[in-house]
Amino acid sequence: MNNPITNKIGTVFIPVSNIERARDWYCNLLGVESNGEILFDHLYVLPMQGTGIVLDSKIFTSENIIKTPLFHLNTDDIEAAFDFIKQKQIEMVTPIQHGHYFYFKDPDGNALMVCRC
Repeated sequence: MNNPITNKIGTVFIPVSNIERARDWYCNLLGVESNGEILFDHLYVLPMQGTGIVLDSKIFTSENIIKTPLFHLNTDDIEAAFDFIKQKQIEMVTPIQHGHYFYFKDPDGNALMVCRC
């Protein structure tokens, strides 16, 4: 039997408590327009290159907060990315590690990572 499942991630879901606030925060972070439609009153598909990110307020509970990053956002300049996050007064979790990556949190406490590629 041929395997009907591909080895490609389609999207990552992030649990958020308030879909409008999360949409605005993530769009501001990523420098993308926040004019997309909120689907079914709880989903927002971020306009991404590559693997997608879907913000979902229906799956949010305090137990579902992402404590360890499940993916990383790319950068060519880790120091500039770190300074950018700090200037936005976003909660930092780690300093730059091994000159390569760092963790920070979204407003709901989900751990996110930026990594130099």
